Amino acid sequence: MPRGSSPKRERQYEHIKESGEKRGMSEDRAKEMASRTVNKERARSGESKTASRSSTRGKSASQRGGEKSGGGSSSSSGRTKDELYQEARKRGIEGRSTMTKQQLENALDH
Repeated sequence: MPRGSSPKRERQYEHIKESGEKRGMSEDRAKEMASRTVNKERARSGESKTASRSSTRGKSASQRGGEKSGGGSSSSSGRTKDELYQEARKRGIEGRSTMTKQQLENALDH
C-alpha cells in the first residue's frame, strides 16, 4: 500500500486480495487487482495527489457490484461452443468442425 494510506484502505486492500485468492487467482494477480482497485477508490475520493481521468469517471467498483467481472459469454444464445457444435452436427451443417463459436451461431440461425 502507498505511504499515507488510511486503515480503511488497508482493510479494503486485504479484503480484495483475499477474495481474489479464494476465487483461484495467483497471489501476485490478486495483489495487483487489489492495488489497482484501492488506488482507483483513493483517486475518486480525493485521497491521492494525482488521478487519471479514467479513475474519476464512471461508477466505482462498489457501485458497479461486479458488473464487469467475467462470468459469461457475450453471445445472446448463452450456449457453449460444444452445445452449438452438437446442434450443428444434428442438423448436418457442413464445415462445422472448423467453425468458430460465432460462425456456428450464425450457421444455426439460418
